[in-house]
Amino acid sequence: MDVTGVVLAAGAGERAGGAKALRTAPDGTPWLSIACEALRDAGCREVIVVLGAQAEEAATLVPRGTLPVVATDWHEGQSASLKVGLAAAATSSADAVLLTLVDLPGQTAAAGRRVMAVGADDPRGTLARAHYDGAPGHPVLLGRDHWTEIAQSAEGDRGAREYLRDHLVFEVDCSDLGGGADQDV
Repeated sequence: MDVTGVVLAAGAGERAGGAKALRTAPDGTPWLSIACEALRDAGCREVIVVLGAQAEEAATLVPRGTLPVVATDWHEGQSASLKVGLAAAATSSADAVLLTLVDLPGQTAAAGRRVMAVGADDPRGTLARAHYDGAPGHPVLLGRDHWTEIAQSAEGDRGAREYLRDHLVFEVDCSDLGGGADQDV
């Protein structure tokens, strides 16, 4: 299965006090590095980071070997960065995208592997997402067959939420792995 990782890191992070792409863990490791490493360790062949707010400064934190792309309309919400990430992935041979957010520094590669495993038999047609204690979260596996419709339906800050709600999605329990809560403060 050929999977491309996509990290959405374009937002201004107003509730967090600044662009989340610039935030670091207590040990100084950039959240961008943490997210990219989790996707690579999960089995993604390549990783794309979608930047927006403070893109120039954030680009200096993008790990080597990772493709940075910029959502110039990032201020329109998560849907703008999702569309840019899917468009960038569409230039590859990827069967699916494993999508995550930069503000989930506790997310593990194990969660990514568990979600990806669900799509092993039909990676292009599968939709799967991690669940933590019954609540939907990330990472999310988006099979290539769905990318166009997801991009067309995404609006504002909702990303793929409605599309996933309206289509068969495998819910993958990752509660035992932690890392499902975003860091808004």
